[in-house]
Amino acid sequence: MKKKILGLLTLMATMLIATGCQIKGEVMNVVGSSALQPLVESAGESFSKIHPDLYVNVQGGGTGTGLAQVQGGAVDIGNSDLYAEEKSGIDASQLTDNRVAVVGITPIINPDLKVSNLTLQQLSDIFSGKITNWKDVGGQDLPITVINRAQGSGTRVVFESAVFKNGEKAIKAQEQDSSGMVRQIVATTPGTISYSSYSYINDSVKTPAVDGVVLSHDTVVDNSWKIWAYEHMYIRKDMQKERVHEFLNFILSDDVQDNIVNKMGYIAIKDMKVEKTLDGQVKSIE
Repeated sequence: MKKKILGLLTLMATMLIATGCQIKGEVMNVVGSSALQPLVESAGESFSKIHPDLYVNVQGGGTGTGLAQVQGGAVDIGNSDLYAEEKSGIDASQLTDNRVAVVGITPIINPDLKVSNLTLQQLSDIFSGKITNWKDVGGQDLPITVINRAQGSGTRVVFESAVFKNGEKAIKAQEQDSSGMVRQIVATTPGTISYSSYSYINDSVKTPAVDGVVLSHDTVVDNSWKIWAYEHMYIRKDMQKERVHEFLNFILSDDVQDNIVNKMGYIAIKDMKVEKTLDGQVKSIE
């Protein structure tokens, strides 16, 4: 399996060269969370301008893929929306966690829907199949179509842990691997609902308030908006590549946190007024 993964990454690099992206020198492979992917791509481009002999190859695939591949040594960094301890089959003791940003997760609905607010209870009832028509939550008489993220998605785990409080289970529904594809389907399909990291939101979809709270930088930093997660970049504890450590320090620098992280719809770690522990407890930062 490890050989297959390494072969796939080599193929990706080859395809980039074939399409005109010449890779010279060292390649740093980063795989995992699609919610974190845009930030790491942007930071990677900036880092490569400082180090033109280095190409930062960023791929999605989901949190589970990122953690499994970095644990197995197939990639340099594994991006995750979850703590490694939360993922079955991952030995967190082998990995070093780098929390590089916070992201708000929001429900997204088709823009033609006449719904501007949903409660957490209504979201639970929709995604568990108890509510099946938009008229039951103040919208038009139209069946609800649920789009889920795939199993292994950290975004899905974060959303469901915030919404399902009494043992509810998600209904069987269409599943998608990428945040971008979810947004496209919701934007073009009447009656659809899903969820996405805020960094993927644009005018093609509608983002309802939740319990009367609108997702924003300020509502996440003080936990008024309840659906949020840390974005983690994991490396193996035995990682020896100097450039990997330099890249992580670069992302955590004030310049990148202020000018890339916040401007892309993520939230800088240093801006947070609260901290969320591994067991989901939220406490104020002194």
